[in-house]
Amino acid sequence: MDVPVLIVGGGPVGLTASILLSHHGVSSLLVERHPGTAVHPKARGINARTMEMYRQHGVEADIRAAGLPPDKAQFIVWTRALAGEEIERRVPGRQRPENQAVSPVRNCLCAQDYLEPVLRRFAERAPEAELRFNTELAAFEQDAHGVTATLLDRVTGTESRVRAPYVIAADGAQSRVRRTLGVNMVGKEDVYDSVNVLINADLRPWTEARPSALYFVERPDLKATFLTINAVDRWGFLVNSLRDYGLSPGDFTPERTVAMVRDAAGVPDLAVEVLGVAAWTASAHVAERYAHGRVFLAGDAAHEMPPTGGFGLNTGVQDVQNLAWKLAGVLQGWAAPSLLDTYDQERRPIGVAITEQSLANSISMGRLGRTPGLARPEFLNELGMIFGASYTSSAVIPDGTPPPAVANPVTDYVPSARPGCRAPHAWLERHGERVSTIDLIGRRFTLFANGAEWSAAARPLSARAPLDVVSIGEGAAAYGVEPGGAVLVRPDGYVGWRAPGHVDDASSALRTALSSLLGV
Repeated sequence: MDVPVLIVGGGPVGLTASILLSHHGVSSLLVERHPGTAVHPKARGINARTMEMYRQHGVEADIRAAGLPPDKAQFIVWTRALAGEEIERRVPGRQRPENQAVSPVRNCLCAQDYLEPVLRRFAERAPEAELRFNTELAAFEQDAHGVTATLLDRVTGTESRVRAPYVIAADGAQSRVRRTLGVNMVGKEDVYDSVNVLINADLRPWTEARPSALYFVERPDLKATFLTINAVDRWGFLVNSLRDYGLSPGDFTPERTVAMVRDAAGVPDLAVEVLGVAAWTASAHVAERYAHGRVFLAGDAAHEMPPTGGFGLNTGVQDVQNLAWKLAGVLQGWAAPSLLDTYDQERRPIGVAITEQSLANSISMGRLGRTPGLARPEFLNELGMIFGASYTSSAVIPDGTPPPAVANPVTDYVPSARPGCRAPHAWLERHGERVSTIDLIGRRFTLFANGAEWSAAARPLSARAPLDVVSIGEGAAAYGVEPGGAVLVRPDGYVGWRAPGHVDDASSALRTALSSLLGV
């Protein structure tokens, strides 16, 4: 069979890629070697930037319904034992009102085994998408025109072949696609080892009065974390830095695991049922290149980072947000193939920066040795990393303005419509209702115009590329445009071009900008 895009991997990144491609009108086939979605909680934190994207594609409400109510995760707590001495309690910076003002969308805590079924339902609803679980990529080869893949049905043992112009490899940290391509990872491998335990236990007597996303247990003989899943009887129990404490994954027998949970809780007779144990090793490294001919690495296949800060899932799904519209443009003929070169140019520097900061979080928390650590001030206060990413590539046309000045690029964010930046949130009046600019972007090109001439300028171009025009009105100041100016926002929500003030020929200016951005 032939399909425009083959997606390898059915985790959050692959499923999101399927949803986004369908929204852009691109058919895809997703293959996942496991029989279904995740059975362990794994990642839980979905930051506000990612939730903006899910909101723009109609998925936000279902994710929130599957996730944890915000009032169940108000703090981060460090303790000697869950029922013992509390060392410190923090309100994550992401939840402070002044930080929440930069977006109409809030972050969400939704465990991966709750999240993936939601994403799968949305992906399977689209007529453009086909999903095959229990199907493994056995082999592939690419040429100048596409990729030929051999797929193995793990139930019947039968093989089939598929031909696709492009492949998205979202097959995880141990990516078979990446290894087959011989891609090197740059950074630090195996920086610390851990075990995730999924437990059934009622911890409410020690958590209800201080509802937290994370309860860190810091003792000379143990470094562990209770992770809130449903805040009632389903919890994660994470033990870090095994080697430093003389532990190995083999030590987590049912009996010893229960004893360790009780010890960390400080409740010797706690009723505990162990539902699952999964060992893993944290690394902090990034692929030397994200694009390899017609194969694109995304998510953990492209960058593996410690989970301290919760950026792995978010970085991965934002990878495919960047990539999906570019694939659509090339496949549908309104963009040149050279546009795909900007995926690596834009996303790899972001992956490197976030991986470095995630590692810095781990170091500050003592994960790389038997040392106490209560986390640096930046931990869960990374507003600049969440919203402040700025792209530089041929898909961004500079306007000569300097980047916003911030004291700490990790924690600080200044909204800006400078080309390359995330299009900022601003309230507009539209059809008599108050609406955020965030809700008007994210699926097509959007031209925020501060003058009537731009609608006429955009009309003939909308036949070449998906383009909407919106009057910026009261949001002009937030977007840095005077009367007669305009801002072109890409389908991924990043500013591609800006005319800060009046231009003599709006039609020519917009046509030149769009042609330059798309390489046509």
